[in-house]
Amino acid sequence: MTVTPHYEQQYLDLMRRIWEEGDERIDRTGVGTRSVFGATMRFSLADEAVPLLTTKRIYWKVAAREMLWFLSGNTNIRPLVEQGVHIWTDWPLDNYRRETGEAIDRDAFEQRIINDNAFAARWGDLGPVYGAQWVDWPRYEPVEGGLFRRAERGHNQIADLVAMIRSNPGSRRLLFTGWNVAELAGMALPPCHMTYQFHVADGRLSGLLFQRSCDLGLGFAFNIFALAMITRMLAQQCDLEPGEAIWNGGDVHLYLNHADLVETQLARTPSGAPRLKLTRRPESMFDYRIEDFAVVDYAPQSHVAAPVAV
Repeated sequence: MTVTPHYEQQYLDLMRRIWEEGDERIDRTGVGTRSVFGATMRFSLADEAVPLLTTKRIYWKVAAREMLWFLSGNTNIRPLVEQGVHIWTDWPLDNYRRETGEAIDRDAFEQRIINDNAFAARWGDLGPVYGAQWVDWPRYEPVEGGLFRRAERGHNQIADLVAMIRSNPGSRRLLFTGWNVAELAGMALPPCHMTYQFHVADGRLSGLLFQRSCDLGLGFAFNIFALAMITRMLAQQCDLEPGEAIWNGGDVHLYLNHADLVETQLARTPSGAPRLKLTRRPESMFDYRIEDFAVVDYAPQSHVAAPVAV
């Protein structure tokens, strides 16, 4: 009798390969990584399955709140920190410390972001990152003299994607991207999970993510949950069943200071089959709330802490 491996085993196998065989290199952060180039994983979304890691606890609501923030088009950390989400704070905090010389801690910085409108506007904005490109990609209109001006409303890739899935499900153009070359320099961090593509077959919608750079130890768990989440949302909005979540990584790496995390996870055995439930069908992709998502049957092993490289 053939036993099907747990869905998480492919993640652990990739982690082991990178840690034992990856090319050791100095990266942008100066921390150093072990890296491989080109990796693929596939996860079924049938029967409400969701690829949450079980060898450590993943705080999936953080990823869900971030995805809803992306879809709002907001690029300021204020709505995130108001919800207790800290994953984007390090970049503006680092910028504030460098420019002002003030040795402020994260909690104090976030409290000022929440309390002070002007401070939030000046120091909390990340530039035209993900959400800005997803729902407000710049358009330019011709004006007199052969010049162009930026249109008041940009291109909403998400709204157009929903319309295309509904009207032309066989299209090979069911995608959106955050990689706007003209605006990369203004972003706090150029998009890592940069391009999402979708495919309809037999009444099922599958989502594929190309991620140019992946922190396998920390970032991947949130990226794959977010891919599953948005695929489920799109399927619901387009009257389709969920198919697969397919993840493609370019530079897939582990940071050298994540040895404890890697060794702890590789010593653990994955188990369980969590499910992601959508408790309501909103009117559009832009009307979901955090209360519309519930994860059940999730019994992970304990959280494993590791530092974030900025």
